[in-house]
Amino acid sequence: MRTLAYILLVFISLSSCSEYQKVLKNEDIAPKFKMGEALYDEGKFDKANRLFAQIVPNYRGKPQAEKLMYLYSNSFYKMKDFYVAGYQFERFATSYPNSEKVEEASFLSAKSYYMLSPVYTKDQTETKEAIEKLQNFINLFPESQYLEEANKLVKELEFKLEQKAFSIAKQYNHISDYPASIKSFENFIFEFPGSSLREDAMFYKLDSSYKLAINSIEYKKEERLKEAKASSDAFKKSFVNSKYLEEVNKMVEEIDNQLKYYTANS
Repeated sequence: MRTLAYILLVFISLSSCSEYQKVLKNEDIAPKFKMGEALYDEGKFDKANRLFAQIVPNYRGKPQAEKLMYLYSNSFYKMKDFYVAGYQFERFATSYPNSEKVEEASFLSAKSYYMLSPVYTKDQTETKEAIEKLQNFINLFPESQYLEEANKLVKELEFKLEQKAFSIAKQYNHISDYPASIKSFENFIFEFPGSSLREDAMFYKLDSSYKLAINSIEYKKEERLKEAKASSDAFKKSFVNSKYLEEVNKMVEEIDNQLKYYTANS
């Protein structure tokens, strides 16, 4: 019985494949649209996409074009081909601004760019582009059902930019390029004032300032010690109960001890 069922299943599968190949090679566009839509509904997006790709040029200007272009665009999205999906959904929104699908298409276009955003350790050009696309969507559809998700995606992408900037500044600290580290952390603090990494950034800016001062040549040392002292004051004022407080206090003690020398000899 199981053998018979298996044979029947194989036969149906082969027949289905044979029918698909037949429609794929057929010049008639109507069966392609019909089968493509059926395959799309079954979740066979790659096969549907192949059929849609053949007939898209033939349906331009026709009443069925709007539906076809939506299915075609979404098939790329379902196949995780986000480069093409973003572009095709963008085209759909531009071509059919009055469509009931325009809001969804605009969101999925922007989300496609979000999906292309790499991990924060890599170049963030695509992340910045995704933020721009999502922000444009939010501005265009301020009452959208997708607004909450769009804002969430923007926050995730913005945090990647924060992580990228923070990691670069911290790397300068790690390789003892303290002037570059200080400048990078200053830029970070200015550009991301509400960042969850602000405490860490201010600590490592202080750490770089402290190490630069302690290891400085004599004629620059007093000035740099004072700058480190100012950084420590700013940090302690901003983060009274910081996880770094013990380390900061040790730095402050050393800074104060060394500054006493210059006070005594002034």
